[in-house]
Amino acid sequence: MSRSTRLVAVLVGLAAGAALLSLLRPSPVPVSVAEVARGPFIESVEDEGRTELRAPYSVAAPIDGYLRRVALEPGDAVAAGEVLFELEPLPVPALDVRSRGQLDEDLAGARARVAATEAQLQARRTELELARLEEARSEPLHRRALISSEERDRRRAEREAAEAALQAAEHLVEVARFELAALRWIGEAAAGARAPADAPVLAVRAPAPGVVTRRHRQSEGPVAAGTAVLELGDLGELEVVVDLLSMDAVRVRPGMRVVLTRWGGGAALEGRVRRVEPAGYEAVSALGVEEQRVTVRVEVLTPREAWRTLGDGYRVEASFVLWEGADVLQVPTGALYRAGEGWAVFVVAGGRVRERVVTVGRQAGLAAEIQAGLQAGERVVVHPGDRLRDGLRVVVEGGVPR
Repeated sequence: MSRSTRLVAVLVGLAAGAALLSLLRPSPVPVSVAEVARGPFIESVEDEGRTELRAPYSVAAPIDGYLRRVALEPGDAVAAGEVLFELEPLPVPALDVRSRGQLDEDLAGARARVAATEAQLQARRTELELARLEEARSEPLHRRALISSEERDRRRAEREAAEAALQAAEHLVEVARFELAALRWIGEAAAGARAPADAPVLAVRAPAPGVVTRRHRQSEGPVAAGTAVLELGDLGELEVVVDLLSMDAVRVRPGMRVVLTRWGGGAALEGRVRRVEPAGYEAVSALGVEEQRVTVRVEVLTPREAWRTLGDGYRVEASFVLWEGADVLQVPTGALYRAGEGWAVFVVAGGRVRERVVTVGRQAGLAAEIQAGLQAGERVVVHPGDRLRDGLRVVVEGGVPR
């Protein structure tokens, strides 16, 4: 065999061997990667909440009576002392002889109560005048150091108490007069007749300024004492109520920052934990699972102008910030897998993957803090499968290995 023939045979053999090795060599495994990066990191607890009035007022009928039609509607603003609704005496049937005698006795008692409450009112006025005089005298005496600051404050407190007592006495007189008028109307009413249109009525007034949030009664008709008619509240004092799982609630503290999202507006709202209630309760989830829940109340810090469209009972998403950092080394949680008692990742370098044991810190949703084992800029495999082994050749999906 000539030399050239042998050379051709050797080259053909080498080519065949290379082709065979290429066929037997496993192809690179395609993987998805993410870059280890530094950036903001927030560990939080999230749950759904609702808005609620911090100090609602439920205005009810103070006595039995006949409710006149309620004109106020939900959303109407009211001032403190404004008339909310009015009550007339209840219509009654004609009285028999025995009932008439009882009515006369009731009238005598009502007149006596009116006289007694009016006398108490006059006494409270006199006490208030004396308390104001004593307070006025205390100021020059205090400036001349003839009386102590405690004595001056005591006289001021006595004047404030006298004003409150006078106001209470005025209400008692109003109620006593109304009871007397009601009894008179009963005696004068025909069978089933209502009080005349010009008869005095009991006007129920707003205890504080606010907005009507709910109207339980609109049409006129008899009402019993204690029947709720309207609800009032100041929408500027809305808070967010979140019922957290008890295992999450134990990590929340008053004063903790809260981010409120998905409330219908554009930007997130800033909030602060006002109270974590000490008692939990049992609730059943939509899947029928019994859960222990704890009510957490959140104060909204963002100015009212940014969330003026929010009302009572609206839905929001609350994120309780347990910890946050501005420059934290982190990877997607999908890149982590268990290696014994610890954690590990596959790092892509030179077209191959290398197993790397890492120390994991806090975990928040889709990100995990890396305390040791990685550096910023390295690439790790996301969702590594069972096929990956240390040193295995890989190809990055959508790119080339490096």
